[in-house]
Amino acid sequence: METPSFKEDHISQIPALQLLINMGYNYLNQEEALKERGNKTSSILLEDILRKQLHKINKARVSSNKAVPFTDNNIENAITALRDIPMVDGYMVTSEKIYELLTLGVSLDQSIEGDRKSFDLHYIDWKYPEKNIFHVTEEFSVLRSGLKEHYRPDIVLFVNGIPLCVIECKRPDMKESLTQAISQNLRNQHEDGIRPLYAMAQLIMAVTVNEGSYATTGTPEKFWAQWQEDFKKPNGGIDKEKESRYHNNIFKLKNTPLADNIKQRLFNERFYYVRKHFDAIEKEDIKATPQDKYLYSLCSKERLLSLIYNFTLFDNGSKKVARYQQYFAIKKAMKQIKKLNNGQRTGGVVWHTQGSGKSLTMVMLAQAIAMESSIINPKIILVTDRTDLDTQITGTFRKCGMDVDNAKTGSQLVELLHTESDAVVTTIINKFETAVKKIKIPLTSNSIFVLVDEGHRTQHGTFNIEMQKTLPNACFIAFTGTPLFKKDKSTLSKFGTLIDSYTVDQAVKDKAVVPLLYEGRHALQDVNSATLDNFFNMVSEPLSDYEKADLKKKFSRADQLNIADQKILAIAWDITKHFEKNFQNTKFKGQIVCQSKAVAVKYKNYLDEIGRVTSALVISPPDEREGEDSAYGKTNDLVKIFWHKMMDEHGSPKKYQKNIVNRFKNDNEPELIIVVDKLLTGFDAPNNTVLYLTRKLLGHTLLQAIARVNRVSPDKDYGYIIDYYGVLEELDKALKTYSTFEDFDEEQLQGTLTNISEEIEQLPQIHSDLWQLFSSISNKKDAEGYQQLLRDEALRNKFYDQLAKYARILKLALSSIVFHKETEEKRISKYKEDLSFFMKLRTAVASRYSDKIDYKKYEGQIQKLIDTHIPTSDVVTLTELVNIFDKEAFEEEIEKATGQAAKADMIASRTAKHISEKMDEDPAFYKRFSQLIKETIEDYLQGRIDETVYLQRIKEVRDSVLSRTDSSIPASLEDKEVARAFFGIGVEEFSMLSENKDMVLNIAEELALNADGIISELKQVDWSKSVDIPKKMIFLIGDYIIDHIRDKYDLKLSFQDIDKIAERIVEVAKIRYK
Repeated sequence: METPSFKEDHISQIPALQLLINMGYNYLNQEEALKERGNKTSSILLEDILRKQLHKINKARVSSNKAVPFTDNNIENAITALRDIPMVDGYMVTSEKIYELLTLGVSLDQSIEGDRKSFDLHYIDWKYPEKNIFHVTEEFSVLRSGLKEHYRPDIVLFVNGIPLCVIECKRPDMKESLTQAISQNLRNQHEDGIRPLYAMAQLIMAVTVNEGSYATTGTPEKFWAQWQEDFKKPNGGIDKEKESRYHNNIFKLKNTPLADNIKQRLFNERFYYVRKHFDAIEKEDIKATPQDKYLYSLCSKERLLSLIYNFTLFDNGSKKVARYQQYFAIKKAMKQIKKLNNGQRTGGVVWHTQGSGKSLTMVMLAQAIAMESSIINPKIILVTDRTDLDTQITGTFRKCGMDVDNAKTGSQLVELLHTESDAVVTTIINKFETAVKKIKIPLTSNSIFVLVDEGHRTQHGTFNIEMQKTLPNACFIAFTGTPLFKKDKSTLSKFGTLIDSYTVDQAVKDKAVVPLLYEGRHALQDVNSATLDNFFNMVSEPLSDYEKADLKKKFSRADQLNIADQKILAIAWDITKHFEKNFQNTKFKGQIVCQSKAVAVKYKNYLDEIGRVTSALVISPPDEREGEDSAYGKTNDLVKIFWHKMMDEHGSPKKYQKNIVNRFKNDNEPELIIVVDKLLTGFDAPNNTVLYLTRKLLGHTLLQAIARVNRVSPDKDYGYIIDYYGVLEELDKALKTYSTFEDFDEEQLQGTLTNISEEIEQLPQIHSDLWQLFSSISNKKDAEGYQQLLRDEALRNKFYDQLAKYARILKLALSSIVFHKETEEKRISKYKEDLSFFMKLRTAVASRYSDKIDYKKYEGQIQKLIDTHIPTSDVVTLTELVNIFDKEAFEEEIEKATGQAAKADMIASRTAKHISEKMDEDPAFYKRFSQLIKETIEDYLQGRIDETVYLQRIKEVRDSVLSRTDSSIPASLEDKEVARAFFGIGVEEFSMLSENKDMVLNIAEELALNADGIISELKQVDWSKSVDIPKKMIFLIGDYIIDHIRDKYDLKLSFQDIDKIAERIVEVAKIRYK
């Protein structure tokens, strides 16, 4: 083979195995791995290996100087405890139990010299990776739950015989190959999949030579992460030496040939030429690929164990593994805080943009500190505003053998700080500040660590003088999601350094957050300068007569309102229209930020009065220290009335906030949440998509507020900021000259926000590009012309992708008031009409050419666009393809196609699809008919036959394929359906060796009957999953070819040719003789 091969195992799977073997993994081929599993495909542990390792790495420690081996019985109990965890409690609960077993070990009773005690046994030596044994295998067949079928992940990595990493490999030339690899991992985790393997595995990977992605158990596709090594120095420069060392290591591993005995086992099950191909590649240097970097970075022995033990945790029922920025930030922080300088440790700031997982980074760092042996009796205080972190923190610290205390008061915190033992304490910022003031005698320990989630940082910073006095040697680490003030940078040296930074720009590139788009609608603030009639023209789109009447009715008393209230009512109406048109009846929600509690209550009341969008309001208690003059319910104060109503309904301020937030996150209503200052920080709802700003926000508060809508969520392309105050007006012109942001460095803010107009400016070009695909069509009214042009699959895929892009940008444009003001109504109508036409065209060609549409691209947001802007009569829905065997339904579908050519295309494409699905069952038969379809289509396109003949011929092909009729089949094989497939293989193979057709047919017939006899005699239940039976079949068929065909007919057949024919026959038998 002179050129590179793009077969999956040639380009991705075998190179991955070669690298992993050179990284120190012991290779087991399929046969060896199955043997280690006791020849049971329902088993996922390599039990003999696990048994030996448990004996090797464990001792029951009786005292500091005496340890005895665990009994054989206890080793078996430990294996049973890991192997027999039932799935009855649910997938993620089981996964958590397994994780705890793997990281904490199992407690076993054992009698030593008559004294019965409990001892901990560990499955993996996390502290000394070299004491474990690492294996890699491929095509790891696992029996599906409740079924007789199997799924086969490409590569599985084992530590001490326990499967800890599953890797799916894909060819890079496939369409959306990475998505397919991820999708296969997710399919394997379905209820009827192979959940026991994935519940045990801790790292799951998808690689495609040119790219990769990783996750852990149960991670949805949207949250799979990218990895990149970090070579940044503390000063922001690149450590060239470290980078060069990394690349050299990979190059060396990639170019180290495997030992011959390993090669023999690796290529044993593969065709002979594959070994030759890889031997030839080795003769010159091979370049490293992105796939190699993923495998080296994530699967190196120490890194793999570290990621699992130190960087995996459970958060509200989800299992999470660190993203690369979290991993390296913790590594850098630990390197820094381990060093003592005059009895003090250097702290600092971790700046990771909002939404990139700051809180989890903080928990992982606290765990790393607790487990660091050089730090004696650490006291770790986590200062956060997220109460939901408590449970997760408690679970995480169980493996460190430390309890977590929640300091609910300042006094309790002081008490905990004075204890002698280790302590992990969670508290909130104001309790921490109270505690600091109560410490009379300074605590001088340098093992006090204060980790602060800097959601509340004022310009004085958390590092205030008070703390330096009372905790002089404590190490402070602040986590912030907003860029640092310039003035902070100059004083940072007093408290430490900038430990690590992760910018918005990088987070958007890594898909850790969605990009934010903003639109200024502050013109609405000038409503008092126009009459109310003019206001009607200012809402997002021209209103229908009905809507105008409805609006007038709603505003019937608006002229009696004062100017401030008119503004609130006008904005409330615009918010209603904007949300209704763009987000209502999708899963997405919105948030309104108001300047005061009184204004917030007015927004709530006006939104209720308009009555088209549901909302809820979250405020802190009103100041009632002056006392109430009037009885409950008679006060004129809107805020107090609202507050008493909420207390009446919910009982306490805490329950009121919790209930509203839970409803907003989990229920369909409320659609909008209204806030003043509460919930601007520490509040995460990924489906929160649009933020309506009606007040002035500055600096950090603004950046934190807008980050409420940048969380990743399926089907969410952007977060939207709709600005009614003019806060962001100048941002797109010059960030550095804008007063709100002048305290920050420009590069830190790069990519924070994009003006919606910039995205919308792409619309004319995208619209033009879409039409450009059809530039060769002279008669633009000829619907058949468009469909004929899209016969080309590559062009069709381009059309689907460009249409999805056009629909996305058009939806964005139609949500923008500026677009409506600056674009002629005629032009807008044209955009909508074209969308309607292209949607219909997409449905027609998808049906005609039997394409399976990627529904993900067309659901949610785009469906909302169609619902809002295209009349119902114009909508043609996409349906799943009808099965070709369902003759009645299929004929019905064909009748919908207009014209004989369209009908023929539909039959041809559906038959071709059926052929490709069945190809492996009878390759020769289906190849012949596949070729016949291609020739018939070509004859039609070249004008050699007309539409009528085209349709007739295609129907004949379809009928032959469905009835599996073939005139060339000999009488002896008519009743032997599987042997007919062997006959086809024989004809195909021997036609290349002889031009004597009769002889070829005789040879193929003899071979088919004898091969069928050999296979029928050897086959038994589940024979295809055995390693030995198929091998024996190939051997016997090969013998028959040598003795009765090669020698008898004097044919030039090499052993490689004979093996290939026998292997082809057995591969078909595996599919047909199940």
